Amino acid sequence: MAHRPPHCIWRVTSSTRETSSKGNKMSEQAIVIGAGMVGVSVAWHLQQQGMQVTLIDRKQPGEETSYGNAGLIQREAVFPHAFPRDVKEIFKVIPNHNLDIRYRPAALWHFKNPLMQYWYYSDPKRFKTVVAEWSTLIEHCTETHDEMMQAAHAEHLVRKTGWLQLHRTTETYAKAIAEAEAARAYGVQSRLVNMQEVHEMEPDLNPSLFVGGIHWQNTWKVTNPSALVKAYAENFVAAGGEFKQCQMYNMQQENGEWQVNTDQGRLSAKHLVVATGPWSADVLKGLGYDYPLFPMRGYHKHYNIAEGKQLNHSVLDYDCGYVIGPKAAGIRITTGAEFTFQNAPADERQLDDVEKKAREYLPLTTAVEDKAWIGHRPCMPDMKPVIGPAHKHGNLWFAFGHAHQGFTLGPATGKLLAQMMLGQATYVNPQPFAANRFEK
Repeated sequence: MAHRPPHCIWRVTSSTRETSSKGNKMSEQAIVIGAGMVGVSVAWHLQQQGMQVTLIDRKQPGEETSYGNAGLIQREAVFPHAFPRDVKEIFKVIPNHNLDIRYRPAALWHFKNPLMQYWYYSDPKRFKTVVAEWSTLIEHCTETHDEMMQAAHAEHLVRKTGWLQLHRTTETYAKAIAEAEAARAYGVQSRLVNMQEVHEMEPDLNPSLFVGGIHWQNTWKVTNPSALVKAYAENFVAAGGEFKQCQMYNMQQENGEWQVNTDQGRLSAKHLVVATGPWSADVLKGLGYDYPLFPMRGYHKHYNIAEGKQLNHSVLDYDCGYVIGPKAAGIRITTGAEFTFQNAPADERQLDDVEKKAREYLPLTTAVEDKAWIGHRPCMPDMKPVIGPAHKHGNLWFAFGHAHQGFTLGPATGKLLAQMMLGQATYVNPQPFAANRFEK
């Protein structure tokens, strides 16, 4: 059944929409589908450049995948998650008891082709090229967020204190130290911390289970990820953009205009941007595009902490593969990944297992919610997003496939795509993210 929006939605008056925030007459029109961090950022940058933009989604901004992440703007994430190539690592996953990754066999079979491509691109030589291209976006993630954050007066939602990565084994810690050293070449700031230093940073965390950690210093923590997306969206509307909460049915190009049919009528614009995250492949099939996108599910739940106790930083329990961090609603536990279908019923056993691990070193009490939140990360086999023009239609643009880093890379993506749409020089090379790179 189609989702029906409430009567109260963001709108602006016609007088407001006549001029941009820079006072220039608006020229071309654009529709952006998807109001997560990526879609909102694209709409924001286009509006700032003088386009007349309508942003649409079946929900309010920041209430899908952007709602349920770990709430980190990850400047340190210059190395994307590669497919395991070590036979031992692969065999460890097969029993399906790992805390960091679970799978449902039917989904593995269904997505076998993109998974084989994922394995192919994870070859060390190919992965080196992926890192060189992927990192060009990551290197700009905080500065592009900061631009939007200041415009939206949302600095109060962000803590620029970094986050902690803790290790239970000397083997994984040694590998992480080497990775941290390699990341310095990409501008990543970090320091090694012993468990006494961790205790000084987090007095209420039991350090006895860990052998050491890394303090990633130029990553930012967001206390309420959904609220940050909403703040950006509200700033977009206040500056002359329009948001419509509606159910999209289909889209087609007619006489040089894109037509989007919704439950609130037809919308028309010269440009159309698809930024629908894990739904993007399905949305585009009707137009003849077949992207090897696959979803990775994540769960989160908030917990109360014992009276008088607190957690100051987000913490990655590296060997168990989950993140725990302080949020406005409580202490949020965010799982690694479950490989499954988007419409598969919830299975909270992975979350239950990591909750037990978290309780070993942090005095958590009751859960805030009865049920866990579920979201899906849109993954591409070469670990890079799709950003740029469609190759089968004019004035159709894509911005999806950011895997675990859509929240981090939304503003960087929005800036890049806006520059491309307006024919400007781009601040990074867009070619590695081209929409036609999977064409045979």
